[in-house]
Amino acid sequence: MDTITSAHTGSVVFGVDGSESASHALDWAVDQAVAERLALTLVHAISPLRTVRTDQLGGIDSQVQEALLAEGREILRIAREAAARRAAELEVHEVVRVMDPRALLLSMSTDAALLVLGSRGRGPVRSLLLGSVGVAISRHAHCPVVIHRPGNRGEVRRGVLVGIDGSNDSRPALDFAFAQASVRSLPLTVLHSFWDAQAGVAGPHRVDVHSAEFEEQRLLIAESVAGLREKFPDVHMDIELARGYPGDCLVRAGERMHLIVVGAHRGSAASGIVFGSTAATVVEHATCAVAVVP
Repeated sequence: MDTITSAHTGSVVFGVDGSESASHALDWAVDQAVAERLALTLVHAISPLRTVRTDQLGGIDSQVQEALLAEGREILRIAREAAARRAAELEVHEVVRVMDPRALLLSMSTDAALLVLGSRGRGPVRSLLLGSVGVAISRHAHCPVVIHRPGNRGEVRRGVLVGIDGSNDSRPALDFAFAQASVRSLPLTVLHSFWDAQAGVAGPHRVDVHSAEFEEQRLLIAESVAGLREKFPDVHMDIELARGYPGDCLVRAGERMHLIVVGAHRGSAASGIVFGSTAATVVEHATCAVAVVP
């Protein structure tokens, strides 16, 4: 059992909490590791608040801590066996620590290829997977973060959706989206949306395909993806333009997607896909898996 706070270099890191919904996210993480030929690191963090009981000298009660560590190891054992059933040859590492879950996963993101979280949890990790703390993990991680949602498995979905603003800041998200579409053999939709007075009245809607504005914006996006279309010739790609807040447009367009990809542009002055508005909106309101790419 690893006791370090860094991930196996270049692995897919999955935050384990033992919940039923997290099992679907684990399947996604396993499939991702297999598709990219990477190892999987299973991580379980025990909140220090659960070890507040002290001994007579005022230190942490060792029996309480050991009991919690044993519980964590059991949660990881179950997850490891589930991963093995799905992909027997997958290389799996395990980390269990008495540490703030948020701090542990952010530390692991330094060396990870990808961090995967479930969207609903229970117990001490619950705050990681919902609301503002989940957004914080996505915002501050050093690697891409995927927040997986179970969704309705009976729905027909239409591949990967990525939001871009046409600037260089969008490139990491675009690269990631193309790579995901390629390894999972899915079509890719590139969405560029922008806000104006007309959108404020009518709400999110597509741009008139016969307008000069459409041609100008479409040319901008076509130039952004040109090199990647050559790099990933197997990916079928469509470009869509829409007026409205980028986050709202992505959530709406992503209702039947497998995955939405957004960028976390820390400190960017770009007017399009910036974390403070767009990524947070998508993470909190999307009905499918969301990848946030720094």
